[in-house]
Amino acid sequence: MSDSSICESYRTDGYYFPIRVLSPDEAGECRRRLEAFESEHQGLPDRYRFKTYLVWTWLDRLIRHPRILDAVEAVIGPDILCWSTDFFIKEPHDPGFVSWHQDSTYWGLEPPEVVTAWLGLTDSTEENGCVRVVPGSHLDGQITHHDTFGADNLLSRGQEVMVKVDEREGVDLTLSAGEASLHHVLVVHGSRPNASSDRRIGIAFRYLPTHVRQTEGVRESAMLVRGVDDYGNFDLEPRPRADFDEAALASHADAMGRFERFGETSR
Repeated sequence: MSDSSICESYRTDGYYFPIRVLSPDEAGECRRRLEAFESEHQGLPDRYRFKTYLVWTWLDRLIRHPRILDAVEAVIGPDILCWSTDFFIKEPHDPGFVSWHQDSTYWGLEPPEVVTAWLGLTDSTEENGCVRVVPGSHLDGQITHHDTFGADNLLSRGQEVMVKVDEREGVDLTLSAGEASLHHVLVVHGSRPNASSDRRIGIAFRYLPTHVRQTEGVRESAMLVRGVDDYGNFDLEPRPRADFDEAALASHADAMGRFERFGETSR
């Protein structure tokens, strides 16, 4: 891939894929680590679905993987904050889906120069409910949403755009395990249920240039992963020195406390 091809696709369509980040074996090892933790805790506790790079050293290394950051730098520049990470897991034959929405709707980040890098720890296919995008929809700006709170909707509010989306316009961002896609904070996207017999596991990394600011809620924190921060719009987070050590747990608790005071359902 070249910076120019990433920039052109991202600018015109609002997304770019695929980006090879990990080998299949490396992706499998990340899945093994996640599932070993799930086995110990009877699933993934809600508090560790978000910003888990603050307590897991393997995820801290992953958010600064050069193949991800090189692609992100191509579209938002060299000074990069990781604002959050979210696990998106669909169990086999699970009815869970993600409605057509824009990430920007409840985040309160300005200007809207936020990019999501979505990394598959498993294959992400049409059958198991890969991310789907509406090409060029980011050029329409912010669209009004309404909250459905649908039982099977994986979004916290079940938020969806208040415009009719022609399903035929959707493009499936199919990925092999270890590949990633980029999408713009304003691009309309969603996903279908997992109709396969295996889990679909992905991690969404939210990156922003350091000049972006929080315009709603409390002052939040973020991790500087490349370049310098000359703006100070976020409190900078420390890297974990060991998995779930005392300092890492305190950092994560602080970040999640800010997150929850702003309103977890805004994410």
